[in-house]
Amino acid sequence: MRLEDLPIRDDLRGRTPYGAPQIDVPVRLNTNENPYGPSASLVADLAEAVRAQAGELNRYPDRDALALRGELASYLGHGLTVERVWAANGSNEVLQQILQAFGGHGRVAMGFEPSYSMHPIITTGASTEWVSGAREDDFGIDPGKAVAAIEEHRPDIVFLTSPNNPTGTALDPEVIAGIVEAAPGMVVVDEAYFEFARTGTPSALTLLPDNPRLIVTRTMSKAFAMAGTRLGYLAAHPAVIEALLLVRLPYHLSTLTQTAARVALAHGAELLGAVDALRAERDATVEWLRGRGLTVADSDANFVLFGLFEDRHAVWRGMLDRGVLIREVGPPEWLRVSIGTPEEMAAFRAALEEIL
Repeated sequence: MRLEDLPIRDDLRGRTPYGAPQIDVPVRLNTNENPYGPSASLVADLAEAVRAQAGELNRYPDRDALALRGELASYLGHGLTVERVWAANGSNEVLQQILQAFGGHGRVAMGFEPSYSMHPIITTGASTEWVSGAREDDFGIDPGKAVAAIEEHRPDIVFLTSPNNPTGTALDPEVIAGIVEAAPGMVVVDEAYFEFARTGTPSALTLLPDNPRLIVTRTMSKAFAMAGTRLGYLAAHPAVIEALLLVRLPYHLSTLTQTAARVALAHGAELLGAVDALRAERDATVEWLRGRGLTVADSDANFVLFGLFEDRHAVWRGMLDRGVLIREVGPPEWLRVSIGTPEEMAAFRAALEEIL
């Protein structure tokens, strides 16, 4: 029997699963991971914390992760409290829960593309219609066009990504505020890469007090270098958290996940210490690529979108043949490179130089 022989939903037929290539190569720069792993002291503290919890694994975890949520609120600041923060298994589960609560059959979600490809995928999985708005040539969002699109489609959920993936573009808070004002339903600002934004870039968290239909999502996968932990979280009005409690699975965050996340937060200064180095490497990569005559999108993330290539797959294949894995994503003529260690970026430059 084949997949197409199964009685799956009609809106899932013909689709393929999401996933970046997982290829064993010397230099992996395709999934926006933080290249700096946890220190020996963090590993030791994590092992001790897990050992302390191991004897209680016959019991269910803290169902609502109150201790973790309180520590996440303290990290975010902005006067947030545990009642305004929610956590789940990666930001993708956070997004899924939002769609389960506010989307569904007969409802509409909108995003402005190119943007994070999981937004429409999760939307479809939640039986919600996806409507795509357009970004400008510089990958920004025109406020007037965005408001017009919202007035036309009346979406129940609007997704904004800042810094945007795969372009790296950060949004002006005034643009976000204008969209929140125009939107009839919920507005989700995905800030997965916010810690990499240039100094002084405001977070959408500043807009929360006056906008109860605004949700700001974050992750520990990127700046915190904890992608394997699978911990995403959001900040919102307490009523939004109550809505998510209606759809979350019981005990959705394991004891071990909560433990690892809390240890990471305790080592936050150490883990976030690599952010400045990655920002500098990112800016140097942008300058180097432009110096080779390539077009490069301004980036506030830990990756860079660059082009334009008549046959980007040939370039991607050439990089792979040289042991460097980058990503074919975004508009057809563009490629994306995650920022790695200085040694990894040197290998990236050497490989691309040969191809160019």
